[in-house]
Amino acid sequence: MINDALGFTRFSAVCLLLVLTARGGAGQPSPMAGYGPDPVLPAPHHGLLPTVKIAPAVGWKNGALPSPAVGLKVSAFATGLDHPRWLYVLPNGDVLVAETNAPPKPEDGKGLKGWIMKKEMTRAGAAAPTANRITLLRDADGDGVAEVHTVLLQGLNSPFGMALVGHDLYVANSDAILRFPYAGGETRITQPGVKVIDLPAGPINHHWTKNIIASPDGARLYATVGSNSNVGENGLNQETERALILEIDRTTGNSRVFAFGLRNPVGLAWQPQSKALWVVVNERDELGNDLVPDYLTAVQDGAFYGWPFSYFCQHVDTRVKEPHPELVARAIAPDYALGGHTASLGLVFYEGNLLPPHYAGGAFVGQHGSWNRNPPSGYKVVFVPFAAGRPAGLPEDVLTGFLDAKGNAQGRPVGVAVDRAGALLVADDVGNVIWRVTPAP
Repeated sequence: MINDALGFTRFSAVCLLLVLTARGGAGQPSPMAGYGPDPVLPAPHHGLLPTVKIAPAVGWKNGALPSPAVGLKVSAFATGLDHPRWLYVLPNGDVLVAETNAPPKPEDGKGLKGWIMKKEMTRAGAAAPTANRITLLRDADGDGVAEVHTVLLQGLNSPFGMALVGHDLYVANSDAILRFPYAGGETRITQPGVKVIDLPAGPINHHWTKNIIASPDGARLYATVGSNSNVGENGLNQETERALILEIDRTTGNSRVFAFGLRNPVGLAWQPQSKALWVVVNERDELGNDLVPDYLTAVQDGAFYGWPFSYFCQHVDTRVKEPHPELVARAIAPDYALGGHTASLGLVFYEGNLLPPHYAGGAFVGQHGSWNRNPPSGYKVVFVPFAAGRPAGLPEDVLTGFLDAKGNAQGRPVGVAVDRAGALLVADDVGNVIWRVTPAP
């Protein structure tokens, strides 16, 4: 699975810089230390029980809204949804929403730690039954509000990623990719799906969300598969074909590993200038408030990104019981850190013309919010500026206010997309809203 051309020699300078940065310096790091291309990585902290601080889900009350950045405004595109997590915009402007939650996972999270986490996730609104459907939203009159809500597909198995290629709509369930016939303008699909490929699932299925994106020529699909644990504690035999991105031949269903060592890759997008595939990844927990930063990176064919044996190159995770130093030596550094435990999930590059020119070519990232950090991190949408196809500056807050003054979650952003008019759409799975961000008057 490893491309020798992507070995240690090519990246030794970057990795050495990260190691020295982690060891050097005293005092408290700045709030932005865990962000950007060269994040400051503190020493790991090992405790008997993890830090658990989850914002209780309360929803939006009395007309409250998230807070947009200066120059932007926010409104509700659609309300009354059931745990909307992922978005896909069709060529005619219709917006597909995966209303979904985790499937049954009877073997995940056993023991005292698992019991604590299940209780906290329930408080966070992450344990509700899954609606198992994809809803179509249509704003026919162009006023920024979807007046048509219809169930496009139902009876799915914790669906997440979606991709349209020609008249084929692909849906990534938690255990397989299915193909459905789709004609433009349809509001309901009644024909059964055809399985393209099975995806790893099973009774643990720790990171259950599976995202997909089509190649620009439509010949291939790329699918994300998260790990079956935090850091291999369930045994590496449970991590077969996990923590990776698959490349799938759309016609035959044959697949290969495109990149691996990615703990929980979720958002996928093609960068408009470089034409490279980028991904946002959730890194590991329980090493302290600022370890390990989630990240945004271009995906290099054949590359290994460290999980579970190391993070950000050669920072070895000593908790892994089956070390593989030969893999650690080949691990490469991701391109851009997004902060510790921010739960960065959504990703879209801006190619519209509606928002201010500053956003052109840059990346919007939906940060679902932390559970393993005190004070919390994430719970917002950020923007990463790009220039010549590469990140070019620190992240900027675009949509905040998801936590109220008491630390409760009024909402939690997940998927992000750009609608046909050029507005930014944000799926909020606690507020059960799709938010729409446009320029302020």
